[in-house]
Amino acid sequence: MTVFSVLDLSPINQGNTAAHAFNNSKELAQKAEQWGYRRYWLAEHHNMRGIASAATAVVIGHIAAHTSSIRVGAGGIMLPNHAPLVIAEQFGTLESLYPGRIDLGLGRAPGSDQRTARALRRHLGDSAESFAQDVLELQQYFNEATPDQAVCAVPGAGLHVPLWLLGSSMYSAQLAADMGLPFAFASHFAPGFMKSAIEIYRSRFKPSATLARPYVMLGLNVFAADTDDEGQRLLTSLQQQFVNLVRGVPGQLQPPRASMQDYWRPEEQAHVERALACTVVGSPETVQAGLQAFIDDTGADELMITAQIYDHAARLRSFEIVAQARAVLMPTARL
Repeated sequence: MTVFSVLDLSPINQGNTAAHAFNNSKELAQKAEQWGYRRYWLAEHHNMRGIASAATAVVIGHIAAHTSSIRVGAGGIMLPNHAPLVIAEQFGTLESLYPGRIDLGLGRAPGSDQRTARALRRHLGDSAESFAQDVLELQQYFNEATPDQAVCAVPGAGLHVPLWLLGSSMYSAQLAADMGLPFAFASHFAPGFMKSAIEIYRSRFKPSATLARPYVMLGLNVFAADTDDEGQRLLTSLQQQFVNLVRGVPGQLQPPRASMQDYWRPEEQAHVERALACTVVGSPETVQAGLQAFIDDTGADELMITAQIYDHAARLRSFEIVAQARAVLMPTARL
């Protein structure tokens, strides 16, 4: 039985502000809780004018404060940017404020360019290479503190905040398998190694104290609307965002276009279509069929649905359509 969740990049729409994005995220989270989504995750990005969730733990607290039952977490925290103790304290604080509702997904990319990574004041030489050790250190901070432990996370110690490993390659799949942790693959923007990573993770998984069997979460873009044509129109905001990244001019989320043909070059179109191969677009019927096909193809335990939709009402409607499809596809699924 596949569970459905939400990944929110807290997009800053063209002409708007981060404050506007946070208010939209709050409303989407409240609706997602009402519609039966399992969890609501936010992602760490830096120096991105179209993404408001740089201070990810702060935004998680904002969302958790305005909801009551949905799990809220990071998808993810880019651990090379931070000392593990700081993250343990931040998420220990969140878990203390909102017990039983906080998740911590961890990635090994900086979530930014190299210049921005340096501005974050971390040593770049070995931060990604020490990722496995940093995950272990972080995990230990959430365990019960021992009497002779010199450094403790306060709050954090003994709270056992659930850890997830995120990735877009084989590395995190192998590490998640070795550590017996749930694994989330970034198929919503980097699907190339998705099936290989899933196979490695499942085949090499070692049960742990926290997880008895492999658990796979997959990112999926879904642009649902009342008609197929309207879904395709909504998708153009994300397509423009990816083209602008290719061109080195990232910016705020732009309004949808009637057509992309006069916007992108053929090589840009090919790149974007590869990156967004895991995307379902269209009417409720089309989306339901697309969700079923993706689940059948991957056997995902959980789908992390994301949608960079410019119009807030259309974004809410898209997630509502997905929730209605889930109710049909998984009528007995437990949240």
